[in-house]
Amino acid sequence: MRSRARKVFAVLLLGLSLQGVHAAEERIEVVPEGADIVVKAEEDKTLYEYRINGELIQVRVVPKVGPEYYLVPQDDGSLRRSDRPRLLLPSWKILEW
Repeated sequence: MRSRARKVFAVLLLGLSLQGVHAAEERIEVVPEGADIVVKAEEDKTLYEYRINGELIQVRVVPKVGPEYYLVPQDDGSLRRSDRPRLLLPSWKILEW
């Protein structure tokens, strides 16, 4: 009886953890009104260019392998890599491993 209860508990726990993985893949973003997003899919990454009134605000880089990062324009016209977005976009990470 105890062994069966452990198996049921393990199956329920596995199911909940898989739901958490699926939820972590979803990203909720609120983009300011008037902002344009251009998506460019490349072989090893996807780029999201955020522009407001034609001015590049940031580029979100989502590689196929590894964590996402941002390219933020500098005053001299170059792009600097950052781990945080320039725009404050609400996003949540439910579960990660």
